[in-house]
Amino acid sequence: MEQQDPRTHAIIGAAMEVHRVLGHGFTEPVYQKALEVELGLRRIPFRAQIEFQVDYKGTLLDAVYRPDFICYESVVVDLKALGTLSGSEEAQVINYLKVTRHRIGLLVNFGRPSLQFRRFVFGPPDGHAEHPQITQMSE
Repeated sequence: MEQQDPRTHAIIGAAMEVHRVLGHGFTEPVYQKALEVELGLRRIPFRAQIEFQVDYKGTLLDAVYRPDFICYESVVVDLKALGTLSGSEEAQVINYLKVTRHRIGLLVNFGRPSLQFRRFVFGPPDGHAEHPQITQMSE
């Protein structure tokens, strides 16, 4: 089993603090702004809403993906405020990982009484796997 990643641990801790203070029931943009503040307070490096073009067989498409956060220049973070997560939210994180070419992704859901998160690892360090693995979940 893979050891705990200190980067994702720090990001999840920041999200837990936002959820502790605000609770559930707000819209996603509220959590986005609050997490920006909390990441800054914790000195976690991040960029918000960066646009990434989709590359199809060497051609950049006139389509962009915009993850909520890229933290530590390597972790994709997607926020939700939903009562229930579905496969489409997981697929969105997987697509963010493909477009950004990062290995680690977090799906964080503020829409429940307890913070919900899923950690994704897109292939092993050698890059040979084609499918991401969900390595950590909370309910």
